[in-house]
Amino acid sequence: MAGRKDAKRVKDIDGMHGLMVHVKPLRADSDVYINLKIDVTELVQYYEEINKSDKSMKTTYFHLFFTALGKTVFNRPLLNRFVINKKYYDRHDVTISFVAKRELTDDAEENFSVITVDSKDNIFSLREKISGQVKSIRSSKLNNADEFMNKIGRLPKFIKNIIISLVRFADNHDLIPASLTGDSIYHSSVIVSNLGSIGCGAIYHNLTDFGTNSILITIGEIKEEAVVINGKVEIRKMCEFGANIDERIADGFYFAKSLKLFEHILLNPELLEESASTKINI
Repeated sequence: MAGRKDAKRVKDIDGMHGLMVHVKPLRADSDVYINLKIDVTELVQYYEEINKSDKSMKTTYFHLFFTALGKTVFNRPLLNRFVINKKYYDRHDVTISFVAKRELTDDAEENFSVITVDSKDNIFSLREKISGQVKSIRSSKLNNADEFMNKIGRLPKFIKNIIISLVRFADNHDLIPASLTGDSIYHSSVIVSNLGSIGCGAIYHNLTDFGTNSILITIGEIKEEAVVINGKVEIRKMCEFGANIDERIADGFYFAKSLKLFEHILLNPELLEESASTKINI
């Protein structure tokens, strides 16, 4: 098979990465945890200015970080790669997912949300997509992936074991319908969790061997910190990020440059108004 419904097969893999999928066949054995603290003082100022000048829809920090991630993946295509069944694939689309609660209560249901970032998307179009998706989640029924999990989760243990084994086999051989994988965070380019919105710091979250997701990022709370700049102490707005990446999809140098690009975008928030596919040279 040349590819999957959502990706094309990559065959020109160097010897080291060709062996790596056999030495480390599981995604959970191959995840690398990366901590990143970024000065978001300019981003906070941009956030305040855009909400003052554009009152058509409120822009949140999540919208800004989400857009920056989309631009980063477009500019660094190996981040959109995944490994499954010991084979490498490049996705057709850039998709970023998150989990949204129907209500901000302990027992409220959590629902999957997957957003496709198109090449022409920017902060304004993605803001509309995300806001529309969240409103839909809080006012409508579950999506296909949520309904499937709810039904399976209530079955007896021995039946669940059989079904999950069949689902894993189907996933490895691209037999799961697109109507399910399209709504699944585990089949997205990046899973992002905005913990700062609930006053929490960034954490490190494991990847899963189910699905095709290779990157999971958590966003911490924005805090003021004393920073030494040119020999002087300044109070700056800082935000911590926790990233977990499947090391098999690229090398450390590629990941480091990708994180630098993400930081560059946040330091220059006007870039968020450009199309996601606009090339950024740093």
